Amino acid sequence: MNLFDKIRKLENIHIIFWLIKDMCWMLELKVLGAVMIIPTLSLCVLIVIKTLKTKELFINSAILCWISANSFWMLMEFFNHSHFKNYAAIPFGLGFLCVGIFYWNSLSKK
Repeated sequence: MNLFDKIRKLENIHIIFWLIKDMCWMLELKVLGAVMIIPTLSLCVLIVIKTLKTKELFINSAILCWISANSFWMLMEFFNHSHFKNYAAIPFGLGFLCVGIFYWNSLSKK
């Protein structure tokens, strides 16, 4: 099995955890939602590590930023700290930066 296939399997499992986390957010299942952050972010970090030397690094890093921001926002809402949720803009912004770098690199190589 090549690296692409291994990463694809990790991504598929990761999406399941991500969906469960977001479903818990929607249903206001606070404890389960908070717990689901751990496997969701852990798999995302693993995917980033496995793609360090590939062109997909910045896209996967953007996803990591997105899930981090999303998880922070969820926790702020769950535990009555909504006044801090706007700080989620920081990792969201970093995610946009990562996507910009990805496309800059893609376009500059052509």
